[in-house]
Amino acid sequence: MDWLEVSVRTSHESAEAISEFLQVMGADGVAIEDSNVLNQDFEKRYGEIIELTPEDYPEEGVVIKAYLSDLQSVDPEALVKKVKEKLESLKQFGLSPGQGSVEIRSVNEQSWENEWKTYYKPVRVTDTITIKPVWEEYEPESPDEKIVMLDPGMAFGTGTHPTTKLCIQCLEKYLPRDAKVIDVGCGSGILSIVSAMLGAKEVLALDYDPLAVEKAKENIGFNPVESVIRVEKGDLLKGVSQTADVVVGNLLAELILPMVPDLPRVLVPGGIFIGSGIIEEKADAVQQSLVSCGLQVLEKIHMDGWVAIVAKKW
Repeated sequence: MDWLEVSVRTSHESAEAISEFLQVMGADGVAIEDSNVLNQDFEKRYGEIIELTPEDYPEEGVVIKAYLSDLQSVDPEALVKKVKEKLESLKQFGLSPGQGSVEIRSVNEQSWENEWKTYYKPVRVTDTITIKPVWEEYEPESPDEKIVMLDPGMAFGTGTHPTTKLCIQCLEKYLPRDAKVIDVGCGSGILSIVSAMLGAKEVLALDYDPLAVEKAKENIGFNPVESVIRVEKGDLLKGVSQTADVVVGNLLAELILPMVPDLPRVLVPGGIFIGSGIIEEKADAVQQSLVSCGLQVLEKIHMDGWVAIVAKKW
């Protein structure tokens, strides 16, 4: 199915009026790219790591994108003219039209939904771990290479983010053979899968988001590790009664900090905690919290403004 995308650059104050006008003109849906989003402090309910690309947003004002499906009844030139007339008419109500440009293009629904897959290719994360999307062909470069099959969807991590890479590198270095692992905030399930491939004998994958639980189960099914991993809905380490040799969490510092007091209870003597998703400004606070709970920090690794911390329970 083809859609007609109408992009209008205007001011914040005119956004509501233009959005309503486009819907009256027959738009099936309207999306707004707002320059203010880049400075917004998001509520991270599930511990999401939110990174926005400035190139995807206007330098000022908003871009309103409207989508029309009934293309046979639309005259593109006439539509552009009507939108520009509407923008000009806003001045009489004391509203600024902003840049006031109007662009139009045809968008294919199938390519629209799958366009992101074009940019997701197999990635060699460490000497032994490669992450491969399920739709890509890839031949291992060495007998020791472990291939993680993943279909993260547009809402979950692909494994290419620095925080995920840091966790995988730390797992490769610190995970003992036949370990029991708890993956807190499992998301796509990638760290659970990697743990199993590195020799863990039992993995408990937890996430507060029910959609993540289902996506993790799906991705685990793509890999020969289903007998090792159990996925459950969970709120950090609350209510977890089992112990583990390793607890790994690719989580923001705001979620790691309330979890730290539970680590001495869950980790066995000599157990390892691997925490990533920590911005550099919050690394000291996480380290101090770990030390105050009796853990020894073994290593701090930095990558592109993110920090992974490895700590041990004695």
